[in-house]
Amino acid sequence: MSIADDIKISSFLDHKNILFLNEASRDSALAKLVDSLLDSGKIDDKESFYEAIIERENVVSTGVGLGIAIPHAKKTHYKNFFIAIGIQKSKGLEWDSLDKSLVKLILMIGGPEDRQNDYLKILSKLTSVIRNEKDRKSIIQAESTDDILNIFKEY
Repeated sequence: MSIADDIKISSFLDHKNILFLNEASRDSALAKLVDSLLDSGKIDDKESFYEAIIERENVVSTGVGLGIAIPHAKKTHYKNFFIAIGIQKSKGLEWDSLDKSLVKLILMIGGPEDRQNDYLKILSKLTSVIRNEKDRKSIIQAESTDDILNIFKEY
């Protein structure tokens, strides 16, 4: 089953997977997001998913610039895509980003390994959100999960 072009990013989001962080490192922020995915039932093996996320980071940083990172992992047994969002409220995180900026917004994507086209559509929609300076800043400055979900409803 393919994701339709008119799918909304909000359909991949859950209140439980939107976190306001105050972490000291990239890895601790990633671990918190992975924990939220386990707690919400999106993943069933925390260690495996976390290892896949870290392996991907070790290939090349997912820090895309503008204070944003898009860590991702795909596994064969996942049936659906999911997104976890972390907003770092304190000092940004070192991430080895392309523009060397500290990361304040983490958009973690997980899903089936065999649906690359669908993954690229989701990534493209997320990119549209972060390219919009007003929305990007609103997400980073948001005070509630509802604020964030409302921004993503437009996409």
